[in-house]
Amino acid sequence: MDIVAPEIEAYLSRLFPSEDNILQEMEREGEERRFPIVGPQVGRLLCLLARISGATRVFEMGSGSGYSAYWFLKGMSPEGRIILTDDSREKLDRARDYFKRAGFLERVIIEEGDALELIDRYPGPFDIIFNDIDKEQYPQAFEKAVPRLRPGGLLISDNALWFGSILADSHEADVQGIRRYNRLISESDGLFSMIIPIRDGLSISMKRK
Repeated sequence: MDIVAPEIEAYLSRLFPSEDNILQEMEREGEERRFPIVGPQVGRLLCLLARISGATRVFEMGSGSGYSAYWFLKGMSPEGRIILTDDSREKLDRARDYFKRAGFLERVIIEEGDALELIDRYPGPFDIIFNDIDKEQYPQAFEKAVPRLRPGGLLISDNALWFGSILADSHEADVQGIRRYNRLISESDGLFSMIIPIRDGLSISMKRK
């Protein structure tokens, strides 16, 4: 199921194209390797949220080759730092190369391994935690992330609508994980949340002060 009509996606892509050569290269590589990235429209939103919130401390649970992190960094001040995590050394090596060429390398910490374990090394508080790990693990990501957010901080998760699969009568682990996560953010007294139907659904939760 297309969450956003393809014609609207095409219009937005023309209206707001990616802003630099490295982002364009990352997008081409994602398409060639068939590795999903959040895409330029979600990327611009991440950049905007980082800028609006004044984020200087960001933790990513699942970074791939660094596309979302690159957008966050574009919205952060030069003092801002971001921690990337992924279990693929190959993807993280590509991320390191992109950040080096962009002049961002000194602003990132790159950790290889399981994000649910790596986050235990970092108590926070963080301004933003971005979650894009295996979908069946989303509820565990919720439990790990919320205590590490500062009051007013943001928990952002990709794939919150999972191409419409959350509407299906499915017992698949990834669908169940996303459904449970969506219930957790909607029912939590400590969060104010919304799911934006952009690309594959982006959930944004603010920790109440």
